[in-house]
Amino acid sequence: MNRTAKNLFHSIVISIGLSLSIFSLVCVAFDVTYGGTFSLEGYRMTKMIIGSMIIGLGYGVPSIIYNNDSLPMPIKILIHMGIGCMVNTLVSYAVGWISGPRTLVQGLAIQLTVAFIIWFCFMRFYRSEARKMNDKIQQMK
Repeated sequence: MNRTAKNLFHSIVISIGLSLSIFSLVCVAFDVTYGGTFSLEGYRMTKMIIGSMIIGLGYGVPSIIYNNDSLPMPIKILIHMGIGCMVNTLVSYAVGWISGPRTLVQGLAIQLTVAFIIWFCFMRFYRSEARKMNDKIQQMK
């Protein structure tokens, strides 16, 4: 398996795992909020779980763009987050998380906030890793 495929697989696993973790926490919050009476019918939970996995793919697959050295970072961010947020919005509408104009605005605001917080955390982590590697390289000289 070549390096690009490994990086893509790694990104997909992390993004789906993170998406399902966030979904699980939101489910717990709703269950607690509704006093344990939160229930879904008509395979809605299954649809939501599959939707959560698709959202993970929507952010994980385009993250491979960061391996392209010829594009400037703002363009990479725009491509990655643009595709991810678009997939997130479409899936949210399809599974019923967003249903009308009011929930659309609220949903987009929440989705963008969470997406960029997660992106920012990953960016900080990888910059820290790069700094550590550069420091080790400098020490070896």
